[in-house]
Amino acid sequence: MNAPNARASERSEKSKDAGVLVIGLGRFGSSLAMTLDRLGQDVLAIERSPALVAHFSDRLPIVEADASNPEALDQVGAKDFSIAVVGVGTSLEASVLITGNLVDLGTPQIWAKAVSAEHGRILQRIGAHHVVFPESDAGNRVAHLVSGKLLDYIEIEDGFTIVKMRPPKETQGFTIGQSKVSERYGVTIIGVKSPGQEFVYAGNETCISSNDLLVVSGHSDLLERFAARP
Repeated sequence: MNAPNARASERSEKSKDAGVLVIGLGRFGSSLAMTLDRLGQDVLAIERSPALVAHFSDRLPIVEADASNPEALDQVGAKDFSIAVVGVGTSLEASVLITGNLVDLGTPQIWAKAVSAEHGRILQRIGAHHVVFPESDAGNRVAHLVSGKLLDYIEIEDGFTIVKMRPPKETQGFTIGQSKVSERYGVTIIGVKSPGQEFVYAGNETCISSNDLLVVSGHSDLLERFAARP
């Protein structure tokens, strides 16, 4: 294991109880680590590739180490972190070994990237608390956007989804109460953004115009049906 950079050394002198350990600085791991760092979260990154360590050394607190080796994790003080994210996905063996090492350390929250359903099941079985599918989730989101009906799409859990969309013609010029969207389509308009105005939470008396943007929640199937209205 190579010596940590200056920011990583400073990081190691602080309490790590609320910190996040990010292992693997591919596209997913590096984006996550830099966003957390920008938000002021206490982050330490571990990467075994010397080239990636050199690339990110002036952007993140980083240590060059092989996290599939339990001794390397012990040397960086991984057991002191309350949250660890395993961003390694291309090597199934490395992903599983690293996650298993974190489980053995008793890390309270382990987030692990998976590249397939089978990979995700293995990670869950060995003790990962949260498994994420970045490529699958991104593909699912984009698939709902390419039709042009939806401007943004976030699936929360079990089909419950929040979308940003333009209002169907049948709602334009009417209040939410008058258009009876909830009764007719089973979805809820939770906010309205008019051009040049602040976002407002929607109520029955909120009037919708053709230029507004709607924030709507509900099951994905019902939202697709509502968004398909002319």
